[in-house]
Amino acid sequence: MAPKRTLLVLPALGVTVIAVAAGTGMLGGADDPGDVALAGPPATATVEKRTLTRTEKVGGDLGFGDTTGVQAPLTGGGMVTWLPGEGDVLKRGDTVYRLDQRRVPLLYGTIPLFRRLSAGSEGADVRQLELNLHALGYTGFTVDADYTSSTAAAVRDWQEDLGRTETGRVEPGDAVVSSGARRVAEITTQTGAAASGVLLRWTGTTRVVTVDLDTDYADLVKNGTTATVELPDGTGVTARVTDIGTPTSQEKGGATLPVELAVPDQKRLGRYQIATVQVILAAETRKDVFAVPVTALVARSGGGYAVMTGGEYLPVKTGLFSGGYVEISGDGVTEGLSVGVPE
Repeated sequence: MAPKRTLLVLPALGVTVIAVAAGTGMLGGADDPGDVALAGPPATATVEKRTLTRTEKVGGDLGFGDTTGVQAPLTGGGMVTWLPGEGDVLKRGDTVYRLDQRRVPLLYGTIPLFRRLSAGSEGADVRQLELNLHALGYTGFTVDADYTSSTAAAVRDWQEDLGRTETGRVEPGDAVVSSGARRVAEITTQTGAAASGVLLRWTGTTRVVTVDLDTDYADLVKNGTTATVELPDGTGVTARVTDIGTPTSQEKGGATLPVELAVPDQKRLGRYQIATVQVILAAETRKDVFAVPVTALVARSGGGYAVMTGGEYLPVKTGLFSGGYVEISGDGVTEGLSVGVPE
């Protein structure tokens, strides 16, 4: 009785397995492995040159980044009489809070108001104040590091608009300084309370993605690395690594690496403000390799794989699997070669 040949398709792998009785010589037997002609498959594909990338998918969070606290003034005290709402976006000149109904506005910069500024003061903090006054529409002075009588006049105009006593001087606590516009994330006090400690917490206004990355994947990220963020509705948006923190230990599990990614095209995020997302990182890339659909692979009974071509099975060596394609190599594998894709 002739030996039986059985074709078994494993859908989970997308690979056809050929089980052959011993001694047939088919697909790598002792005799010529290519001397058995078979009927052609129902469909074909072509060996192509492709760039294949293996990816790792990790969990992340869409939000507005880390929060920072806004402290009550160290001097002066007073009662909190007004606070913004959570989610409010504050820009230069907007009121951050009120103490005894006195407005405390937001100014842009990097230097807190740490001292009294008045005529005769000099320094980078003076220039910062004058830059803000100019941006808010006050004129009549030169933006430099010198607090002149002209600066004092502009300050009095500003104070009048704020409803304050027009002293021409700026005291610590008269304004809150931040690097740019801020989004209120949390109110930590209430109106009627004494002004002390942290009054509110805020973030930047641009949505970012944060990931606590397992340190096993630390080699997949560096500043500038691009990734794809998969939103809850399945939409994919491009992101870029902008910050990598210091590894920290977690109570449940090993160390993780805090990673932040910027999303240049904020419109692609739609209405999502805060959401759980998936981040797809490139783990390995192979450029200009010969590739076929994974479904074109046939598993050989003795191990390894082959592809069907010209009615015969051609043994191949597999490389990277990615996106439904697989890298193949071996004698006879050339670009444009037609291979079978069994159903």
